[in-house]
Amino acid sequence: MRVLLAFDKFKDALGAPEACAAAARALAAARPTWGVDACPLADGGEGFGSILTRAVQGETVNAEVSGPRGKPTPGSFGLVETGRVPFPARELLHLPPSATGSPIAVIEMACASGLALLTPSERDLWHTTTTGTGELIRLAAGHGAAAIVLGIGGSATNDLGLGALEALGVEFLAAGGRRVSPPVPARWPEIVRLGGKLMPGLPPIRIACDVTNPLLGPRGAAATYGPQKGLRPGDLARLDHEAARLALMLGEKFGRSDDLMDLPGAGAAGGIAFGLMAAAGAELLPGFDLVSAWLDLEARLARADVVITGEGRFDDSSLQGKGPGAVAARALALGKTVHVFAGQATAAHPPAGLALHSITPADLPLEQALPRAAEFLANSVREAFA
Repeated sequence: MRVLLAFDKFKDALGAPEACAAAARALAAARPTWGVDACPLADGGEGFGSILTRAVQGETVNAEVSGPRGKPTPGSFGLVETGRVPFPARELLHLPPSATGSPIAVIEMACASGLALLTPSERDLWHTTTTGTGELIRLAAGHGAAAIVLGIGGSATNDLGLGALEALGVEFLAAGGRRVSPPVPARWPEIVRLGGKLMPGLPPIRIACDVTNPLLGPRGAAATYGPQKGLRPGDLARLDHEAARLALMLGEKFGRSDDLMDLPGAGAAGGIAFGLMAAAGAELLPGFDLVSAWLDLEARLARADVVITGEGRFDDSSLQGKGPGAVAARALALGKTVHVFAGQATAAHPPAGLALHSITPADLPLEQALPRAAEFLANSVREAFA
């Protein structure tokens, strides 16, 4: 019997590799003769860089960069040989011919500009910056990357990517030519024009993104994700007004249409998707499709007899085509036995054949359950397959 373990992260509790490892240990105890294929998943947020880099035996480059509040923080990016990336993923990336024989850089925004890097009291999108993400892009270019794959989940920012663009050479100027640095939203009213230019030799940027929000408006970056980053409801209109002004300035400087603000995904990660598209011609790619192709998930599903997946919370929205829900749906379509283990499995209408398991004991407070997630996951898997 061959088992595929394809877990996503359990937010604030377990990374995807740790979840796969806990389930593998439990299966080894319950079913020692079964073969196990561990395939940690990533959604563009925490774990994206390390999971994709390790999957194709890439190299991790460590560096100190600016964190979301400007303090130095450890960062990293992966360098992978283009030829090691499965062909379907290379097709999705639309790499230029010049990329052949050169490495691809894999960058995870969350490791430099992520919400998880801040305490709750530090989460204030008026003062958070994507500078560190831009620094990683610049460093990757300096290491000879022919293209950059950027995962933008889990951000702490809503700065339109201006901090990243500053790290790449764009200048944000106040009256009299004084530089506004970092160009965080709290300082946007000072900015009257843009200067500088992008660094020479910047590689093409491909952004892994499953978010469809436009930049502005009721479904925009600030309205949808601002509250978790410290935005007060009464400040939304002011933030969106200034965001629109800066977006128009970016479009004018780099010759982009105003329609770019309305593109699905432009509002991803506080608008860094818009900023990098406007200034650097970055392209958005469907994140789960890219990860699936990169990990050769389709072939691994086909080889499995049993598929085990899961994440922190599995509800009806999980069944709408991304992450563990997509894994489960595809495995069921292939006639596999499928189990989902989650901190809370609350999907009211799971498809036929899908076995749901909530690993958290009833009535246990969340703050007590999170540190024991690996234990609870292993216990649930062991019991399910005893």
